[in-house]
Amino acid sequence: MSARKVVTKIVCACFSILILVLLGFLLYQGGKMAFAFGHRVFTESAVDEEGEGQDYAVQVTSDMGAMELGRLLQKKGLVRDANLFAVQLKLSAYANTIKEGTYTLSTSMTAWEMMRVMSAEELDDTETEE
Repeated sequence: MSARKVVTKIVCACFSILILVLLGFLLYQGGKMAFAFGHRVFTESAVDEEGEGQDYAVQVTSDMGAMELGRLLQKKGLVRDANLFAVQLKLSAYANTIKEGTYTLSTSMTAWEMMRVMSAEELDDTETEE
C-alpha cells in the first residue's frame, strides 16, 4: 500500500469516528432536553410559588385552541411556557372541557388548577393550599 492510501484510510476513519461522536452528543443533548420538557409537563409549579400572587382576568373564547390559550396565559404572566401549557392541556382530562367565559386566574395557581377553573369545576380549599 502506498502512503497516500494509508493516510486516506486514517483520515476517513477519523472522520467517521468524529461523525459518530457528534451524533452521539446530539442524541444525548436531545434526550436530555426531551426528558426535561416531559418532566416539566407533570411537575411545573406556579409562577409565584410564594405569597399571594397576582390575579388577572382572562377571556376564553370557544374558538381558542390549546396553543392560543397557552400564549394568552403566557402573555398575562400566568404560565412560563405556552408550549408546555398546550401539551399539559392536551394530556389532561380537561382537554375538551375548557368553557368559554371570563375567568380570574392567579399567578399562584398551577396550570392544572387553571384548567380546572376554566372547565368550570370547583376547587376545594385543601387543593389550593397545597
